[in-house]
Amino acid sequence: MSPPPRPFTAGLVLAAGGSSRLGQPKQLLPYGSDTLLGYVLQTARACSFQQLLCVLGAGAEEVRTEVDLEGVQLVENPDFGEGCSSSIAAALEVIDTRCELLVMMLGDQPGVRADTVAALLAGRRGAPLAACAYSDARGHPLAFVHSMFGELAALHGDKGVWRLLDRYAGALVEVPIAGPVPRDVDTWEDYEAVLEEMATA
Repeated sequence: MSPPPRPFTAGLVLAAGGSSRLGQPKQLLPYGSDTLLGYVLQTARACSFQQLLCVLGAGAEEVRTEVDLEGVQLVENPDFGEGCSSSIAAALEVIDTRCELLVMMLGDQPGVRADTVAALLAGRRGAPLAACAYSDARGHPLAFVHSMFGELAALHGDKGVWRLLDRYAGALVEVPIAGPVPRDVDTWEDYEAVLEEMATA
């Protein structure tokens, strides 16, 4: 028997942060032969999402100029200072009406691989919410079915999505992923660490 068809799946890369602790747009930091955001978008493209959204805020004009955005539907969030929940809400305003499943990724987390996303999708077993269960904590990417979109759009602040996962803990599937949560880049120390991890991978 052939496997059931994959539901229409959208990928959402959150990349609107103001990089306040770095003092320059972290989206544009060199990473390998690309930029930090460019590398994450490469990974997202490899996941074969039917729609790929990327939310920008701070540094949006520079990102448009310096990052390869082929195949990416950009969403600008003028309210990015209100936290990532505002970026999720902005993306949901333009998400394809056919979308049945949303996979959320971070634009400053280059350690997430396409096979991480594949494991999440395979391991969620039809659950309405799914998260990656790394060896040290729960983390991105995250998956949400269409029936959760209304609650996602109503979230507030940077921690809203985690509160939503806690609220629906009984419906949440945590998919085991080997290794610790991939580092996201908030400081220069984080950036140096992800460069070192890439060099030794």
